[in-house]
Amino acid sequence: MTTSRRVADRKVARFERNSLKKSSSKKGYPVGPIVLAFIIFVVVGSSLFQIIRTVKSRGMA
Repeated sequence: MTTSRRVADRKVARFERNSLKKSSSKKGYPVGPIVLAFIIFVVVGSSLFQIIRTVKSRGMA
């Protein structure tokens, strides 16, 4: 094996070890719980308003 090949293999191995450490240590949600709650609130709220608007426009209420 040539010197450049060994150096390249060591760099690849080091990169793989570092990338595995980073990916395994990252736990949790990509968005915070407050942001997630706000998004759910907006989606549910807008769907309720749409349901109320649909019922009123058909004359059922």
